[in-house]
Amino acid sequence: MSEYWKGKTVIVTGGAGFLGSFVCERLRARGVKEIITPRRKECDLTDATVVRNLYANAKPDVVLHLAAEVGGIGANQANPGRYFFANMAMGLNLVEEGRKYGKLQKFVQVGTVCAYPKFAPVPFKEEDIWNGYPEETNAPYGVAKKSLLVMLDAYRRQYGFNGLFLIPVNLYGPRDNFDLNTSHVIPALIRKCVEATDHSDGKIVCWGTGSASREFLYVEDCADGIVAGAELYNASDPVNLGTGSEISIKNLVELIARLTGFKGRIEWDATRPDGQPRRCLDVSKAQNLFGFNAKVSFEDGLAKTIAWFRAQKRG
Repeated sequence: MSEYWKGKTVIVTGGAGFLGSFVCERLRARGVKEIITPRRKECDLTDATVVRNLYANAKPDVVLHLAAEVGGIGANQANPGRYFFANMAMGLNLVEEGRKYGKLQKFVQVGTVCAYPKFAPVPFKEEDIWNGYPEETNAPYGVAKKSLLVMLDAYRRQYGFNGLFLIPVNLYGPRDNFDLNTSHVIPALIRKCVEATDHSDGKIVCWGTGSASREFLYVEDCADGIVAGAELYNASDPVNLGTGSEISIKNLVELIARLTGFKGRIEWDATRPDGQPRRCLDVSKAQNLFGFNAKVSFEDGLAKTIAWFRAQKRG
């Protein structure tokens, strides 16, 4: 095992969240001296003074910026201004105050697949990220994150600030958000199917037409990719994290229905948006630069996620 992490102090924003909790587990296993996971209630990262004090008190060697305000299509439609401001302000403050702190060895910004153009060629290559405007329902969130890519490149060129930008595709897995008002597609579908099965409901209703496609990355695979990138990569060019495989939403619903045992009718509400038509990443860069390959098969990952959700309901 690499000695890179041993003895380091690491700030993980969003460290108590879905992805961050798995990242922290991996850092502990690699011998990190201290992990600081600022919580929004006590540490508002949209406030520059708060962030300045965080650096002064924590004295980090590395910052992994995973925190985000985000949700599914509905949440993005309801909160475009908030999602732009919160994600832009958190990143701006963490990068600028990290530069002024002056002792940071590395800053990792976790970006979003929502930053890609609505009609980017499939599979999405990192060099296509600027060739068009993002899909409208999540553009404020995607543009805020993409702006931080520019900031990190500018800070590397002017100040020698060692920042990198990783772009995970849609995540899923245990510990995800299963609130139907704010969740992403997989936890929402799992909850609908499980609850319909438990209550003997004859149907579920799904957003859109089912024609859109998505790529999904199991959360623990993503955590491995972030830790590997942070350890081994030192450049401004963005890097995709994913599997390189896509599935239509229609086929996704049918797969989740089968895995949950839901045998009822699937109805589609075409008045609801499909979102971006397709999402699938070119993942060769992560493989070549720091040896990242997703390990968990999609069906196995879904089975683990369904089992976790059912255990939470029983608990």
